[in-house]
Amino acid sequence: MKFAIMGSGGVGGYFGARLAEAGEDVTFIARGEHLAAIRQDGLIVTSIKGDVSVKPAQATDDPASVGVVDCVIVAVKAWQVREAAEAIRPMIGPHTIVLPLENGVEAADILIDVLGSAPVIDGLCGILAWREAPGHVRHAGVDPFVRFGECDNHASERISRLKAVFDGARGVSAEIPDDIKVAQWSKFLFICAMSGIGSITRAPIGVTRQLPETRAIIERMLEEIDAVARAHGVGFPDDAAVRAMQFIDAMPAESTSSMQRNIMAGQPSELESQNGAVVRLGRAVGVATPTHELIHAVLLPQELAARDEETSDR
Repeated sequence: MKFAIMGSGGVGGYFGARLAEAGEDVTFIARGEHLAAIRQDGLIVTSIKGDVSVKPAQATDDPASVGVVDCVIVAVKAWQVREAAEAIRPMIGPHTIVLPLENGVEAADILIDVLGSAPVIDGLCGILAWREAPGHVRHAGVDPFVRFGECDNHASERISRLKAVFDGARGVSAEIPDDIKVAQWSKFLFICAMSGIGSITRAPIGVTRQLPETRAIIERMLEEIDAVARAHGVGFPDDAAVRAMQFIDAMPAESTSSMQRNIMAGQPSELESQNGAVVRLGRAVGVATPTHELIHAVLLPQELAARDEETSDR
């Protein structure tokens, strides 16, 4: 299959490299120093599942130059999804699949709003990875997985075909869940709590899950997200919050979320798509989310300053 990776950082870089390693036709959409390094030296992935080097690598900052592809993987930061949707229009033909691999729960809706429902499926991934340097992605934790399906959960030939392609890639587990919304919200449940606690404490998960005071905050965040999800009709199992805490407990002690790392670096983050989304989605269905409201409010001044700085740098 012919793939375009829209956003070639930790997530897009890792999964795109694995697909390229498996012999798929992959073009990485990147910019700046990262793009220059990929063009010159290829894309290097250092991984606990085995290193991979894609050299030469196809890379560009102009999606229109790529042509129509079979699948666009959208792996930009959550606040960039709408802009990315507009940019990828030239790569979408009548049979193109658009697969979002985002941390939030609203990416597919945004993509559908821009592109229409036909090309868009829903998805998520699990991985602890980041761009370590231009042209270099590091995968340091979590066995990488992708989960995807049609937005209404119906079985389709294109979903089966896409899974078969991922099944051929080393270091990736692919799954078609019975209910993609449950799968997506299940990830959102733990990653949003992990992002929130890490961002306000600036500590790795091994510290915050151990201290009784911060563990209690994590548990309250999980309970609030669980309540919001159920109010939105997500068919969570009764022990969803407990399972999420178990997943958090099993993560490497040094783990941090991408949102936390962005905030600690003074960069724009996914605050509005994670803790802010819980607040917003909770209000829409009359569910109180006081813990997330506090975390969102505490982090908002820095977030606004970071976004202002990014705008002024352009």
